[in-house]
Amino acid sequence: MKIVVIGAVAGGATVSSQIRRFLPDAHITLIGKDTELGFATCGMPYVLGGLIDSPDDLVHATPEGFEEKKSIDVRLLHEATKIDRAAKKVHICNMETGKTEILPYDKLILSPGGRARKPSVPGKPGIPLFTLRHFGDLGQFGTFLDEQQPASCVVIGGGFIGVELAENFRHRGIQTALIEHNDHVMPIGDEDMSELLAEEMKRNGVTLHLGRELKMIEGRTVTLDDGTEMEADFIATAVGLEPNTFLAKEAGLEIGPTGGIATDTFMRTSDPDIYAIGDAAEGRDWFTGKPKRVPLSWPAHRAAFIVANHLAGGDTEMDGLLGTSITKLFDLTAGMTGMTEKMLKKEGLNYETVVHKSRSNAGYYPDSGKLVLKVHYDPDTRAIYGAQAVGEKGADKRIDVIATAIRGGLTVDDLSAIETAYAPPYGSPKDPINMIGYRAMRSGK
Repeated sequence: MKIVVIGAVAGGATVSSQIRRFLPDAHITLIGKDTELGFATCGMPYVLGGLIDSPDDLVHATPEGFEEKKSIDVRLLHEATKIDRAAKKVHICNMETGKTEILPYDKLILSPGGRARKPSVPGKPGIPLFTLRHFGDLGQFGTFLDEQQPASCVVIGGGFIGVELAENFRHRGIQTALIEHNDHVMPIGDEDMSELLAEEMKRNGVTLHLGRELKMIEGRTVTLDDGTEMEADFIATAVGLEPNTFLAKEAGLEIGPTGGIATDTFMRTSDPDIYAIGDAAEGRDWFTGKPKRVPLSWPAHRAAFIVANHLAGGDTEMDGLLGTSITKLFDLTAGMTGMTEKMLKKEGLNYETVVHKSRSNAGYYPDSGKLVLKVHYDPDTRAIYGAQAVGEKGADKRIDVIATAIRGGLTVDDLSAIETAYAPPYGSPKDPINMIGYRAMRSGK
């Protein structure tokens, strides 16, 4: 079987390795536009901040290693330019030489990822504007920071990447302002939880401009829509990703309502011989079954297994996505899983909410930290809709437990009976997870 994989970052590199495990005799060709194979994109902000020493620390595989150990033909700095579905061939171009080649396939996997959105910048900017998506972006950005030693910057976008960049610029001592057009940072989350993050950013010297838009840049002067002006040495944009669907569209594959490539539960596209995974692929929401695109690493790696297993005759399906995520912000951690207030209201679902504020572990133990845990649930069935946690310690543990509870079909009341591990350095006799269950039981009576 001849298998071609387009895209050589997390999804593409992983699915190629998984296929080799399931199909030892398959001929696998992996096509990638970047200079490196399977690099860890999520670590890039921490390289810029100096918490990770070198961009090379994000690279854990090489084309030579894939060829030697897994017999996978890796073509980096190659771009797929056309899919001929009728002939089952992919046209690729060597980005260094311009030479073109046509590869036949029996099965094709698309893992093209997404491209960073760039806001329109009116005026005459006299400072560089950076995005952070590809390995090459990291090199250019890092070189600028090291050589120019900028003193000030503006970050546009207050989502995951934006707040992580702001934190890492502050680690470097750069005066940082963040612009977010919504009225709170991390707009995917509930506003009250996001406010905790905003306060943490302010405490650490980040100037926030919420509910604001970039109006103009003249030289080093950045002007907002309310007339605010500020000086900056560079701009970092983090306003989201657009799925790379050009090839899929040109090939006539179905594009779903989220803008991603439509797939079935085995990650097959509208062409049964073509699969799609990663940031450009569309999955389904755990609760509603509606199309959902979650551009995070876990869904990409899970989808890679689903595809490889299906190619080998397996029937494991990609079920609904919760969108479980987490980020570090100075001394706080913020995590979430499932549905937020905004999502619940949009779907018209009846819900109630329980919030528990406590210490992460025994308060008398020296390193205990503050923790806020918030859970939404169905007041009739008691099913858990989603959770968010913000705290100095232990947010990750609680979100992971609740994500597991949702998948296992536990009710909010069942949380009171989960037997968590306890010792003073790690938790409490009645863990915050348990307390959420008890509080929900009381409110439900």
